Amino acid sequence: MFAFKVSPKGYVYVRLDKLTNRYGCPGIEEIENFNRLYNQKLDEIIERGEIPLDLALEISSPGAERLLKVPDDLDRFKDMAMKVEYLAEGDDLVLDQMDGIFLLESVDIQAEYCVWKLADVNENRAGKGRPLNKKQRDWRLQTSFEAVRKATLYLD
Repeated sequence: MFAFKVSPKGYVYVRLDKLTNRYGCPGIEEIENFNRLYNQKLDEIIERGEIPLDLALEISSPGAERLLKVPDDLDRFKDMAMKVEYLAEGDDLVLDQMDGIFLLESVDIQAEYCVWKLADVNENRAGKGRPLNKKQRDWRLQTSFEAVRKATLYLD
């Protein structure tokens, strides 16, 4: 299970994660099986009068372009390209929101920062079909965990 949330209005949201899948996505059959079993258990509890009748259930997966938790998910997906939105110092020490497609190079849990390198994807290349140049391959970005506003898996 990836996430579980119940709203005050009786909506139950369950998001499933599959650790053995590269992207963490369960198949449709697995979601359907979970849904069927979960509904059976809910029906049993409703029959005993322990929960109200008007529950709505939604079961899904986080999807291939899932939102990543920093730093918790970084190690799991470290070999995959990620779209990272982060805050960087701009002119006059104002923080600018930036983004890019990166690969995680390293994480320092104690110091709470990570080092990123450019992913070899079309968006980062100098020209269509050309590889990253030396300057791009050597470039690194160091961000604190706090500076990372959003990180998702990137699909080329």
